[in-house]
Amino acid sequence: MKRSDRLMAILVALQQRSETAQALADKLEVSKRTILRDMQALSEIGIPLYAVSGPNGGFRLMDGYKLPPLHFDEKEALTILFALETVTKLKDSPFRQARYTAMDKIRATLPAAVLEQVEPVLGHLAIEIPERPQRAPHLESLLEYAAASAWVVAEYRSERRQSRLRIRPTKVYSAHGFWYCEAYSMEHGEHRTFRVDRFVQLEESAPPEEKGFAKAADTPVLQAPPIRIAARLTYRGALLAEQDTHVGHQVRQIDDEVWELEFDCPASEWGWAARFFYSMGPDATVLEPVMLRRTLHDMGRELRDKYAESVRHS
Repeated sequence: MKRSDRLMAILVALQQRSETAQALADKLEVSKRTILRDMQALSEIGIPLYAVSGPNGGFRLMDGYKLPPLHFDEKEALTILFALETVTKLKDSPFRQARYTAMDKIRATLPAAVLEQVEPVLGHLAIEIPERPQRAPHLESLLEYAAASAWVVAEYRSERRQSRLRIRPTKVYSAHGFWYCEAYSMEHGEHRTFRVDRFVQLEESAPPEEKGFAKAADTPVLQAPPIRIAARLTYRGALLAEQDTHVGHQVRQIDDEVWELEFDCPASEWGWAARFFYSMGPDATVLEPVMLRRTLHDMGRELRDKYAESVRHS
């Protein structure tokens, strides 16, 4: 990044909030010493900066100081338009109409020369999001409840029944074309992930008794040490494993036709690990631990026995 671009980035950041020199150094991928020199340069050209010490301190701009209108370069414009085009692929979004109007406004303000550079590249960029027919009408409400740390009484529909839950949403996110909500559930006594399109009704609720909630949510649980898992994957197995949000980044290519996956699995997720590798069938070969190999063997035998009788009589 050029120094002039870095100085502008610092001003943009400080116009939003106070920032420490170390935080700015981390964001801009330079040393703290470089940021301090940049602050000195900004002060010398008349930018009204001041520093506040203490835990909540950092560099700040004087109240009332505003930057002139900003102009995007090619990479910045490409980044924004690419992000907005990706959002438009989602069936539902908390941004709805704003995602389209924002794209129109940005395109309208960009110089023709910048658009000529950006549009051809956009045609070759994509983040694949599966198309889903399910709608999520309560998406925006859940996002507001999560931001407010509010408790909610929810009617939630599973495949077989509808239940009434008392939850505190903590996070809303999109994955695999669906919207999900992470929330603490009083009925389950733990944090769980819910599909947003399965919420039928939501109603804000008073917080539960502090004593009862603390006991359910905050009681420490002794954790067993994690279990090291190693597996060899085929090309198809690598593609499947890379889609997993927890271990996908651990897939490594060894040669043209062999991939490996190694990770530490929490003992509490042992059942998930067994189902994960079992679902990949011949595209994954577990190397260790031996007890996981035995578990997969037993799962395969149970499946074989399940269909053995019908096969014999077919």
